[in-house]
Amino acid sequence: MSSSPRILAVGDIHGCATALEALLQAVAPTRDELIVTLGDYVDRGLDSAGVLNRLVRLAETHRLVPLRGNHEQMMAAARDGDAELQLWCNLGGEATLMSYCPFDDHGTLADVPDAHWDFLDRRLSDFYETDTHICVHAGVVPHLPLDRQTPLVLRWQAFDDPPPHCSGKVVVCGHTPQKSGLPRNLGHAVCIDTLAHDGGWLTCLDLNSGDLWQANERGESRRAHLDQFRV
Repeated sequence: MSSSPRILAVGDIHGCATALEALLQAVAPTRDELIVTLGDYVDRGLDSAGVLNRLVRLAETHRLVPLRGNHEQMMAAARDGDAELQLWCNLGGEATLMSYCPFDDHGTLADVPDAHWDFLDRRLSDFYETDTHICVHAGVVPHLPLDRQTPLVLRWQAFDDPPPHCSGKVVVCGHTPQKSGLPRNLGHAVCIDTLAHDGGWLTCLDLNSGDLWQANERGESRRAHLDQFRV
């Protein structure tokens, strides 16, 4: 069991505000611990507005490193024109807009508060790196260092049992939903998108100890260790 301060990676939230709150209660992060959210906070689930509200507040009270997922990329690009807006809506954005306008069939981009746009535009990063781990939303090209990775790969690449990264570090990502509701642990790479928005679980992994917690939209939580899921 590691005695180092926890570095807590959280998988794809996708509008699951209830699961996020239950997960935070189960993990109970302190103000000194680091929380790395892996992106895809919005779309598909019912309360993307609530998720962004919670993350904005969390950033005020804790050490939060929020990464950018492909769904944040699409949401931001939806302001650029009708084609971009329609693409985003077709891929889950309609549920996000509805969460900002609960008494109407459809919300609009104008319903999104400035604090949420500021969070999406100014606070998000494409990766976070420690001495032993690389956190990204989607994936990395195995033979390229982090400073040569493209946004397309970091935000969109599917987790297809990739080979080890040239750095020798463990890559922790989301993006590719694990229908089992369990992390996929290859040892050198771990995917913790465990399908929170579709009856699965929202996962938090302590990078230092391998402890993990999961919570769902029913407010249930459970605990395990990453070694239990080694492929």
